[in-house]
Amino acid sequence: MCRFKYMNEVLKTIENRYSCRGYTGAPVEEEKIKLIAKAALHSPSAVNQQKWRLKIITNKKLIDRLSDEALEFLKNDPKSEGAYKRILDRGGICYYNAPCMILVLKDVSEEVQKMNNLDIDCGILVQNMAIAATSLGLNNVIAAMTSLPFKGENSQELKKLVGWSENLEFGIGFLVGYGNNSKEPHEIDWDKVEYIN
Repeated sequence: MCRFKYMNEVLKTIENRYSCRGYTGAPVEEEKIKLIAKAALHSPSAVNQQKWRLKIITNKKLIDRLSDEALEFLKNDPKSEGAYKRILDRGGICYYNAPCMILVLKDVSEEVQKMNNLDIDCGILVQNMAIAATSLGLNNVIAAMTSLPFKGENSQELKKLVGWSENLEFGIGFLVGYGNNSKEPHEIDWDKVEYIN
């Protein structure tokens, strides 16, 4: 095993994080959620535009409904047969019983439509949240599947429930809570790194 002279707590947090797909359902403390949101707000964005909005959902009944709606979308979408089967094999719960869902939405209002870096900004933001959550002893997964309920037949009603206005589009989703399982982080592949001196 390679030992690094400058290894620190931040790097250990990054090294130990894994994508958790099973939660106890126990609620996350409000202060921890605020610290995760604070880490998100510290994220850099192009020209410091911060053209994203966070929708933090801790209403478990709503998350469960969104999970059911997502499963229904997968069931009815011919292109999602594999994903639907995977979710059924994991118990048929799209959001793994997570007690907190954070939707990262992109502001696509007219004045920012020329900017093509909103996806990058959302990616930076969600990675900050993942590292922050892990540092607080929480498990998490970055989840694009959180967009699915907002594509189905009840999308408008669900958008209204979460305060999703017309100038916003889905960026990325994030699930966080206390995991009921653990696993080793993925193996790293140093062959993907090339030094040009």
